[in-house]
Amino acid sequence: MQGQRIGYVRVSSFDQNPDRQLEQIDVGKVFADKASGKDTQRPELERLLAFVREGDTVVVHSMDRLARNLDDLRRIVQGLTQRGVRMEFVKEGLTFTGEDSPMANLMLSVMGAFAEFERALIRERQREGIVLAKQRGAYRGRKKSLNSEQIAELKRRVAAGDQKTSVARDFGISRETLYQYLRED
Repeated sequence: MQGQRIGYVRVSSFDQNPDRQLEQIDVGKVFADKASGKDTQRPELERLLAFVREGDTVVVHSMDRLARNLDDLRRIVQGLTQRGVRMEFVKEGLTFTGEDSPMANLMLSVMGAFAEFERALIRERQREGIVLAKQRGAYRGRKKSLNSEQIAELKRRVAAGDQKTSVARDFGISRETLYQYLRED
């Protein structure tokens, strides 16, 4: 049974271009998430998983765009192929059909492990770079969301008994950010 070709893309930040991942690849529909790979909330992936039918092919630029880790990758690929959905990974040049040989399963595990290892190395280099930049005084972290007057007002409202959730909402910040401001001197 010949189904449709469906693309899935994930970009880690809102300034990345999701179109680049499936350039020159023929797909009828694309599901695109703008979320970190470690984020468990990927609504477009959930929509894709509910949308695909037997005979369809899901095309993903790279394994690391689909899954957070090797276990997640295996679970998604096996879940789709057991339903008769083909999986294509463009960068790796791999296709999985569910009727795969032991060699194909080994390739999925090896390539997935390499993708997971590569992400870990990137995170480690990023942490090391931040430590070095802090030592040089060149890294100060992200710009604060609120200025000093707003922070004082936020603290005053919380001290007056306003609900923290509503204060955070009024200032357009998360509750965690509110708590960080409250911990500051």
